[in-house]
Amino acid sequence: MVFSANPLSLSVPEPAFESWLRDSGYLEILDERTTNLDHHSSYSSNNQSDQKTTTTTAAASSTTTSSSSSTITSTSTITYTLFALSFSYLSIIFSLFTLNPFAKLTTDDFSGNTPSWTVGFIGSFDSYSFPSAPSQAKLRVHENIKRYARNYATLLVLFFACSLYQMPVSLLGLISGLALWDGVRYCSHRWNLEEYPSLKLTLVGFAQCATAVILYCSSVQIATFWAIAVGYAVMLMHASLRKLSPSKQPARADGNRRFLQSKNRG
Repeated sequence: MVFSANPLSLSVPEPAFESWLRDSGYLEILDERTTNLDHHSSYSSNNQSDQKTTTTTAAASSTTTSSSSSTITSTSTITYTLFALSFSYLSIIFSLFTLNPFAKLTTDDFSGNTPSWTVGFIGSFDSYSFPSAPSQAKLRVHENIKRYARNYATLLVLFFACSLYQMPVSLLGLISGLALWDGVRYCSHRWNLEEYPSLKLTLVGFAQCATAVILYCSSVQIATFWAIAVGYAVMLMHASLRKLSPSKQPARADGNRRFLQSKNRG
């Protein structure tokens, strides 16, 4: 559904307004809006529970039997609330492992400038919050991976370097494999193997087999596995907890962005 540049938000249904925010690129407002709605619903539920508990306590103060019943009711309410919160958090965490975090990632996301590590990537303490729903976690993961793709790639290389530092044999094997292929390239140019395709294919096949044996014996695959596993876990945790920061969009002449932010606060 498409609206004009400055819609009358008071007359637009909530689902349609959220769809307009998503299509217009105001994802940070949508993220903050989802969090505020969840906090409002949680606050209303807590108020209703408190009112029920107060009413039950007032009615039960007449007799000792009623007081015991009120205590049991309060304990049951607390237990149910804790169970509901635990189940909600577990469902959100489980949803992170069922989605494809690279669904919206493109090669253009790696061609731009790397966001600032302090202000953009890490941010402040207020830049993080636990997602209130699986849909919000999905929105954050997809958008943050697009924004910080170069940062996550740098972290992956750093984790791989640290794993090789902890495994000198793997580091030696990786260097040996690179040196082997550099020797193949040198021999190909030195002996002009382009004129002898069969000999060149034989040399390349021998280099491939030798490289596989070297990498397997030096356990490079283990270092690669741990680097990818740790990098993937850190990426998911950061992308799901990091709030969506305002995207660099030019302010419109009619003040539409300021209007959206004021509407969201209201």
